[in-house]
Parts: sequence; C-alpha cells; structure tokens
Amino acid sequence: MDWLVWIGAALTLLGLCGIVISILKIQKARKAGLEDDALRARLERIVPLNLGAFAVSVLGLMCVVLGVMLG
Repeated sequence: MDWLVWIGAALTLLGLCGIVISILKIQKARKAGLEDDALRARLERIVPLNLGAFAVSVLGLMCVVLGVMLG
C-alpha cells in the first residue's frame, strides 16, 4: 500500500499549496485598503478556494493514514 501513502502525500501537498495561495490572496486583499463591502466581496470569492484546499488536504491525510494502516 505504499502507492496509497504517496498519493495521499501528493494530495496533502497540493492542498497545502492551495491553503498558502488563499492566505496570500487574503493578505493582498487586506493590504489593498478596500472598503468594507468590497473587501467582503473579495474574501467571499476566496473562501471556496480555501475550503477546497482544506478538503483536498484532508483527503490526502486520510489516504496516508489508510495506506499506513493497511500496509
């Protein structure tokens, strides 16, 4: 089950990259000095990326755990 561990590690790394990208986008939006409504609108567009990245990361970690338990 080594392949499951490696696939899980790759998914976790992909999710982590997505989380870092969403953090950078949020910092950029905060530094832009937007008004409240514009900032809220921009952050609402970033939330799906953040949640998707967390989901991919969790799936990757589940694959790693499953691969270790089965292997």
